[in-house]
Amino acid sequence: MIQKLVADLGPWSWWLLAAILLVAELAAPGVFLIWIGAAALVVGALSLALWDMGFWGWQIQLLLFAALSVVFAIAGRRYYDRKHATTDEPFLNQREASLIGRTATLQEPITEGRGRIRLDDTWWPVQGTNQPAGTRVRIASAHGRTLTVERAEG
Repeated sequence: MIQKLVADLGPWSWWLLAAILLVAELAAPGVFLIWIGAAALVVGALSLALWDMGFWGWQIQLLLFAALSVVFAIAGRRYYDRKHATTDEPFLNQREASLIGRTATLQEPITEGRGRIRLDDTWWPVQGTNQPAGTRVRIASAHGRTLTVERAEG
C-alpha cells in the first residue's frame, strides 16, 4: 500500500511526509520533528529535479533523508542550545540559588545546627553554627531546600 502510494505520488511523497512531520511538530512541540520534516523537504525538492535520473532510486533517497535528518537535528540543537542562552532571570527555576548572598533575620534560633528564617513569604530551614533568634544571617549556599547561613557582618 505504501509502495503504491509512493509510486503514485512520485517526488510529492516526500512533500507529503514533510507536511505530516511538520503538523506532528505543531501537535506535539519538542523542536525535533521540525528537523526531520526539513530533511524531507530537501529530499522532496531534490526529487522534483532528479526523479527521472537513473541513480535517484529509493535507496539513495532514504540514505540522503537519514543523513540530512541527523545533520539538521544536530545543527538545530546547536542553534537552539539553551545552555548558552542569555536571560535577564538566570535563576528563574532555581529559587534556592537566587537566595545566595541575601540576608535575613533568624525567626527560630539555630540549635544543634538547625533553625528557620523567613524570606519574602516562605519559611526556609537553615543550617549553620548555633545562633540566637533575631540574629542577622547571610545565606552562603543552598542544598535542596535547606539553606546554609553564616552570621552577617555589620
